[in-house]
Amino acid sequence: MRDDHDREIAAMFDRIAARYDVLNRVLSFGSDIGWRRRAIERAGIRPGMLVADVGAGTGDLSFAAVARRARVVAIDLSPGMLAVLGRRAGDAHRSRIRSIVGSAERLPLPDASVDRIVTGFTVRNIGDRPRAFREFRRVLRPSGRLVVLELSHPSSASFARLYSAYFDHVAPAVAALLGGDREAYRYLPRSLRPFPDPESLATMLRDAGFGSVGFERLALGIAAIHVAQV
Repeated sequence: MRDDHDREIAAMFDRIAARYDVLNRVLSFGSDIGWRRRAIERAGIRPGMLVADVGAGTGDLSFAAVARRARVVAIDLSPGMLAVLGRRAGDAHRSRIRSIVGSAERLPLPDASVDRIVTGFTVRNIGDRPRAFREFRRVLRPSGRLVVLELSHPSSASFARLYSAYFDHVAPAVAALLGGDREAYRYLPRSLRPFPDPESLATMLRDAGFGSVGFERLALGIAAIHVAQV
């Protein structure tokens, strides 16, 4: 059963699903492609592994995991986003990806059932992050690994002001010009302001039961990758 927060997030992503990939590439100046590639590298995915892509969206991380000969469970709140994933998947990908509409706070997976969890630009949208992190820990097998790719806070105050101005004003306007949902892209800076800095997010992961937790900042700190080991 989904709560009001989950329903609102799902409805917003349903609205932008058709233009999501184009707008991501434009608004990030293509940087998101390299960030996702780095996240998959940090995941250490091997052939035959079962990978949960939580907040799978239109499938970029899922497809990258399949390219490494893994099987994937793609989980997302938004049926619209998963529908795009299904259309993008060729026959080879489709046979190795199972899509499920579901919440990170209540993963539709048994205990200790997956080898890796990857999640890209999703954790910021979760209502109860400690609960979701405990769920991630629950479903990972011994020696499993979680990789979180998310937007973050630049450490430089001057760059942070430029970054904030871009997301507050430029990104919503560009999204509207390209046929996107202006209000959805106004949500982006609102969701980032209260989001924990990398050190605090690492602490939350340790509190959820992960052992070794580390992170790396990307692109002057506008994004970060956290790696948490069971």
